[in-house]
Amino acid sequence: MAHALDWFEIPVTDFARAKGFYETVLGINIEPMSMGPLTLGMLSSDPEAVGGALVHGEGGEPSDRGTLVYLNGGDDLALMLARVEGAGGRVAVPKTEIGNGYGFFAHFIDTEGNKVGLHSMK
Repeated sequence: MAHALDWFEIPVTDFARAKGFYETVLGINIEPMSMGPLTLGMLSSDPEAVGGALVHGEGGEPSDRGTLVYLNGGDDLALMLARVEGAGGRVAVPKTEIGNGYGFFAHFIDTEGNKVGLHSMK
């Protein structure tokens, strides 16, 4: 077992709005795809890495409570975190040192109301 996390889904109510938010914050292009009644926007689909997607459709409800997913913040999560508010989200926990050499974390609330974390070593 290489990773404790294999796949994650971030529920969204407005796919276009969420897509724009995550494209801006993460600095990536998200291509929508249909899977039955769901619309997915892949954040990562590399078969050698942990994958995840934005998911719009019945059965998912955005929340700032419950499971918390941490996205890779790159070399320094401060760069992504600085784009959160301009993209329509808000910073819930600023960049904070974890200690003991584990790097840094931050939390933001996305445009859909989900609380999501970022992690980086610097």
